[in-house]
Amino acid sequence: MSTNTTSSQGMAALVDDRARRRLERKSTLERITSNGTISALVMIAAAVAAVICANTDAYETIHAALLEPITVALGPWSFSLSVELFVNDFLMAIFFLLVGIELKYEMTVGELRRPRQALLPMLAAVGGVVVPACIYGIVNRGGAVYGWAIPMATDIAFALGVLSLLGSRVPPALKVFFSTLAIADDLLAIAAIAIFYGHAPSLLWLAAAAVVTILLVFLNVSKRYRLAPYLVLGLALWFCLFQSGVHATLAGVILAFTIPARSDINAGELVSWLGSKLPVLEERFDNEAHILGQHDFTHATRGVERVMHRVTPPLERLEHYISTPVNFLILPIFAFVNAQVRLVGVEPLALVLDPVAIGVYVGMLLGKPLGIAGVTFLMVKARLAELPTGVGMRHIVGIGILGGIGFTMSILISGLAFTEIPAELLAAKTAILAGSVSAAVIGLVFMHFACRTKPAKQQS
Repeated sequence: MSTNTTSSQGMAALVDDRARRRLERKSTLERITSNGTISALVMIAAAVAAVICANTDAYETIHAALLEPITVALGPWSFSLSVELFVNDFLMAIFFLLVGIELKYEMTVGELRRPRQALLPMLAAVGGVVVPACIYGIVNRGGAVYGWAIPMATDIAFALGVLSLLGSRVPPALKVFFSTLAIADDLLAIAAIAIFYGHAPSLLWLAAAAVVTILLVFLNVSKRYRLAPYLVLGLALWFCLFQSGVHATLAGVILAFTIPARSDINAGELVSWLGSKLPVLEERFDNEAHILGQHDFTHATRGVERVMHRVTPPLERLEHYISTPVNFLILPIFAFVNAQVRLVGVEPLALVLDPVAIGVYVGMLLGKPLGIAGVTFLMVKARLAELPTGVGMRHIVGIGILGGIGFTMSILISGLAFTEIPAELLAAKTAILAGSVSAAVIGLVFMHFACRTKPAKQQS
């Protein structure tokens, strides 16, 4: 008898039909919400809706709503920020928290824990950052050069969602290579935001942020595994960074790296401990009595429940809590708020020929594959690294094209670079949308053909 059959029979004995159907629906929902392609499509739909609304009479109403203040007051103290700032600074800090969790996961048990294996995709990511930035800088020399970082970012969720459309034809090692590259790319984008796109920092608030960070580290070192204290201090850290002038979304990354990746339960002894509890549960259960009257039994089950809840590390629990809201609520809201590209009254030719638009578009569509594939080719030819098993240079070129999908991070950076220059912000956002769509379509078509045949070195 198969394991699945045994499991199904066990579930049927454990719950009634209604509860079983409810659990099956929940399982189906979890499969949908964990699908990167679906979440990417939701974000695209939000961006398309934003562009449509921005070019109708609804634009003024939406624009006014985004400028409305959100105020938090405690007695005489109050704190206020606009809806747009709330989305871009607070909600995106939660997105950065998820990015930080993924980074810590990769550095703890993923590809980034093996420096030699991660070296090739990480250096390829550097090429994919430097070349687009240089292309933008050359096109905009003497002009709006401050937007150099816009074309360097890769949207992990969007790009991996597009790649997943190819299904099992994509070599498994290529997915790992692309994931590692995208994570390294995110690290570089985060560093660029922190170093180049903050305001003049307030030393007092930076000192306060440092104190909060020390407290978070202390919680980790002292092996505190409840999430609540970390989240409270994380909120305080966000406020300090917001007031300091450093971009407040970095609070999410810092918080992620201080949350424990271990559990206070010895997993090696868990099975034997559960085995010791089974006779107790069996002894205390009375099949003839109502469950409400079986206090000894329910007390024993609560003890098991508390232990089982603590088996999962806090970092993994938090990821489970926030991943669906981030992918299906926060990112679509961000896309809708920031993809308000109003083209009414704009001269199309002037927009297309704007150096900012050219620099961003060419940087994303040409700079990314040149940088990623170029560095990879040089590393392999110099015998400093080897391509993963089953991966050829054609796959790397395809990954480089898909790396030009820079929607989320690129729009965030463009808002920071051109806050006070509406014309350049419009040009940048238009190019980001056009470049991301172009990279997705061209990359998908290219990878469709690249994955049809094996790399040359594997052919007989």
